[in-house]
Amino acid sequence: MTDPADHEKFMRNAIALAYQGMAGGHGGPFGAVIVKDGEIIGQGHNRVLSSKDPTAHAEVTAIRDASKTLHQFDLSGCEIFVNGLPCPMCMSAIFWARISKVYYGCSAADAEEIGFDDDEFYRQLAMPLEERTTPAIQLTALHEEARKCYQTWAENDSKIPY
Repeated sequence: MTDPADHEKFMRNAIALAYQGMAGGHGGPFGAVIVKDGEIIGQGHNRVLSSKDPTAHAEVTAIRDASKTLHQFDLSGCEIFVNGLPCPMCMSAIFWARISKVYYGCSAADAEEIGFDDDEFYRQLAMPLEERTTPAIQLTALHEEARKCYQTWAENDSKIPY
């Protein structure tokens, strides 16, 4: 884990990446660094505009960079420093990557104040599936067919769990 004395240094790196991305016209004011054993092993800034990819958030680009550096998808033992609380998509990516800890600067409410929907997305995810502005509707007629695909995965002895 990181030395608490280095936390401000890593956060300043994330903030610098946010400025870099904005200056390049890549996207919003977001930067992230991923640290393992006191060393930055991944970094990124928001690239939504330049890549035309709505998933190219700073955290996601940093996770991709760290995974490439370590040659693995499991980032257990890593910590991420981001200048803003990760949105729900990025938090999910952080969970999937098994990152151990998140350090952040600004809150979701801070992001909402400058025009980003993070707080609203957190509110939506707390609602029942069918009441969200983008409802999730299960097609029960194909439930068993879809489950067969899952069962095939579960029975595959050569699968790599993640």
